[in-house]
Amino acid sequence: MSYVNPDPEPERSTGLEPGGGVPPGETPPAESSMPEAGPLETHNPTKGWAKGPLAAILVLVILIAAFFLVYALILIL
Repeated sequence: MSYVNPDPEPERSTGLEPGGGVPPGETPPAESSMPEAGPLETHNPTKGWAKGPLAAILVLVILIAAFFLVYALILIL
């Protein structure tokens, strides 16, 4: 890979003051794209919940709902 300098060249950019500042009302130069930037596409994890944690949460919710149902039946009777 070759190195690409992301900074604009001051001698070739219009509207730059000495030192690289941009005067009021002037649009700054656009960023250049760096082909080396960003993560490598080596790992693509699956999206969503795994079956194990989802099943454990569902069992826990069912147990809690059953507890409150039994508790309500005991209070009524």
